[in-house]
Amino acid sequence: MEASSGTDERVSGELLSVAHALSLPAESYGNDPDIEMAWAMRAMQHAEVYYKLISSVDPQFLKLTKVDDQIYSEFREIFEKLRIDVLDPEELKSESAKEKWRPFCMKFDGIVEDFNYGTLLRLDCSQGYTEENTIFAPRIQFFAIEIARNREGYNKAVYISVQDREREKEANNGGEEGADSREEKAKKGEEKEVDREAKKKTVKGGEKEKEANK
Repeated sequence: MEASSGTDERVSGELLSVAHALSLPAESYGNDPDIEMAWAMRAMQHAEVYYKLISSVDPQFLKLTKVDDQIYSEFREIFEKLRIDVLDPEELKSESAKEKWRPFCMKFDGIVEDFNYGTLLRLDCSQGYTEENTIFAPRIQFFAIEIARNREGYNKAVYISVQDREREKEANNGGEEGADSREEKAKKGEEKEVDREAKKKTVKGGEKEKEANK
């Protein structure tokens, strides 16, 4: 028991250390591979949850933060003409783009929790989180673009595509079940026919035996 307790304490300590590290800005940990891996895993989990969300609920009705309205209005005020259905990485990562994004992001320091966490962002919003379709972005940048995609109807392509596949799958399963049901009914019908024939033979056999006894 003591050994188990010691192990639990070490694991808890490691988890607390990772949690603390993840709470720091990206520049605080340099190129530590363990921390980078922890960040990547957390970002991937966030991406999976978000994609499931926009696949199962009409994205136009989603609320991602308590300040969606503020994020959206300020985003479109500053980035009025930014194309968001298919992003150009240069519009996010170039030096001139960073100069424009930095003051926008800093507005939400203390307003949006973990506003500067590394988050996975899709370039083409009609596609999923593939290696070719994904870049790292600060969390507030992710929120700004995804809230806009939801409100402007761009993410609906994912929702419709997934729902269509689900309906097609259900229809195919229903067809298979229907065929199985028909086969079962046919088999039961055959069994009943066999039973009726067997009963007829039994009755005829009894009648013949009675005639012989007479």
